[in-house]
Amino acid sequence: MKTVLFACVENSFRSQIAEAYFKKFAPEEWLALSAGIKPAARVHPNAVLLMREEGIDISDKKPQILTAELQVKADVAVIVCGSAECPVVYAKHVESWDMPDPAKMSLEEARKIRNAIKSKVLNLIEKLKQ
Repeated sequence: MKTVLFACVENSFRSQIAEAYFKKFAPEEWLALSAGIKPAARVHPNAVLLMREEGIDISDKKPQILTAELQVKADVAVIVCGSAECPVVYAKHVESWDMPDPAKMSLEEARKIRNAIKSKVLNLIEKLKQ
């Protein structure tokens, strides 16, 4: 089983959305995980709401800490945030998507970030199939 790791700061919004989309659309031989360097207590309520709009339930997800073990396990790591707080990730292949933090945005603005993440996840899946 190959693994992709989505990493950000709190693992409460962007990385959770990316993980959920990857799990929905990726080939069976791929596993998705997400983590953050300062995990929040829970997934952001707007992330749950926005993914429900897509027919994906992430309400039971719990943010987790980005560990060395997760990084070693990852065949591909994606850093979804784009600030100085973002983690440095060590994996076989690392991508950086530089997505703004939707946590303090209106739902309409956050929806645009969700849609951009979905597009990037689908592109990543296509690259992995090659």
